[in-house]
Amino acid sequence: MRLLRATVRAHLAVAVGAAVLAGLLVLVQAELLAGVLSGRFTAAALGWLVLVFALRGLLGWVQGLYGGRMATGLKSALRHRLLERFGALGPVRLAGHRSGELVTLVGRGLDRLDPYLTGYLPAVAVAGVVPLAVLIRLFAADLGSAVIVLVTLPLIPVFGALVGMHTKAVTERQFHALSRLGGHFLDVVRGLPTLRAFGRARHQATVVRAVADAHRGATMRTLRVAFLSALVLELCASLSLALVAVPIGLRLLGGTLDLSTALLVLLLAPEAYLPLRVMGTRFHASMEGVAAADAAFALLKPAADAPSPSGGLRRPGRGARPPEIRLERVTASYPGRDDAAVEDVSLVIAPGERVALVGESGGGKTTLLNLILGFLSPGDGRVLVDGVDLRELDLEAWRAETAFVAQRPHLFAVSIADNIRLGAPGASLDEVRRAARQAHAEEFVAALPEGYATQVGERGANLSAGQRQRIALARAFCRPDTSLLVLDEPTARLDGRSEAAIVAATAELSKGRTAVIVAHRPAMIDLADRVVRIHEGRVVADTPRRELTGGKRPSAEDGR
Repeated sequence: MRLLRATVRAHLAVAVGAAVLAGLLVLVQAELLAGVLSGRFTAAALGWLVLVFALRGLLGWVQGLYGGRMATGLKSALRHRLLERFGALGPVRLAGHRSGELVTLVGRGLDRLDPYLTGYLPAVAVAGVVPLAVLIRLFAADLGSAVIVLVTLPLIPVFGALVGMHTKAVTERQFHALSRLGGHFLDVVRGLPTLRAFGRARHQATVVRAVADAHRGATMRTLRVAFLSALVLELCASLSLALVAVPIGLRLLGGTLDLSTALLVLLLAPEAYLPLRVMGTRFHASMEGVAAADAAFALLKPAADAPSPSGGLRRPGRGARPPEIRLERVTASYPGRDDAAVEDVSLVIAPGERVALVGESGGGKTTLLNLILGFLSPGDGRVLVDGVDLRELDLEAWRAETAFVAQRPHLFAVSIADNIRLGAPGASLDEVRRAARQAHAEEFVAALPEGYATQVGERGANLSAGQRQRIALARAFCRPDTSLLVLDEPTARLDGRSEAAIVAATAELSKGRTAVIVAHRPAMIDLADRVVRIHEGRVVADTPRRELTGGKRPSAEDGR
């Protein structure tokens, strides 16, 4: 409701008002029907009864119309806010969220808000007004029946709340399982060439199957709870109505109660319980949307990366000395996952040292980069920069000292020049051209119709994989004053000629900087002073390169 605009609030007011009026017309409907059946009213009252039915139908149509408009407006506003937030954060700061998870949230997740906005909210308003109005009329008609309804009515919300607390938990787990399935499956599809190259495709098929099984299990648990809730609410309402109907029948047979009052009580009593039952049912139907809204607001919440640095973190600038990075018994897992991505990792990277992280795909190398950059916080242990805990430093300043190339760099639908200067918005065109020249991207950029002003298609659709990688590398070269270089398989999709050029340029770029390089290719491993092998989230070898290769050029098998 924090995103409600004036027009959306008006639609909500009309939808809720129509629902409440339709609920209150039940009293008029019961009064007319009881009077006609008992003979208290003439047959002419049937015309008024038809009019009441027509009014209730009209109000139901109005509720649906304005409720739909309100839901559409609110979802549209929320989607715009999320997309603006994604644009503001950028791909680097969204590294902890898989794109498939974000797509699931913005798409199906927010669509599941419809039952909450068009069903649950009006039902809450009706449940707050109609039972009270029915009770007042029952007290005026028959005190004994009204007392029974008053005593039994709270049973429905009490039992509904008890089941509802469990429902919210299982529904959140079900939505997170769906998000994880979408995110992981999309990641696997995008990375199929790499997975096949390293023999991990069959393993990932098993992982996808396990994630799908987890989602199916979570969905079945949610359905079981929903059916249990419906059973509890219907049972409570049925027993409560029996407590009202049986005494009414006995008193009617004994002649102590007139027919008109008996019919009125029997027609009104179910209407006291019905709004609460409907509210409970729609609560369960809306829980997936509520879980999606919680996830959306968590992303929209202003980031509080860390307090101001208490350890005196250097500000970026020419001449900043390379940092020492130390990981002390670090264990970390990604949000929403129980298994550890890395476990009990201790590692020291000296100032100015070049360290290559090698190992099979999925072993935890990229996770170590996320820890070093502050995108992921350790559950146990510490990440220290020059002896200061990374959680105590200004992460914006720390990342400003870093030249970073992701494993799967993202290109935005802007010009090539703007893509290159992404990490250095103030870079001049000459600086952009120099960075492209160092990344060996100048030749193909110059051949494009508009050169550096050429607009890049979505996700770099109009460029080859090697060209996209060189644009991403040019971003790093466009930040020459950084003191830390982080590369995640920068030559993974380049041909031999391009790889040799990039390796040479990377060797020049890494001079005077601390460098952490995730690598599989021997040429990139050959740049490192040390080679650290990661296997299943643990450091299993930490060896100087010369000692590892015996003075020879390392092979792919050495890296693995």
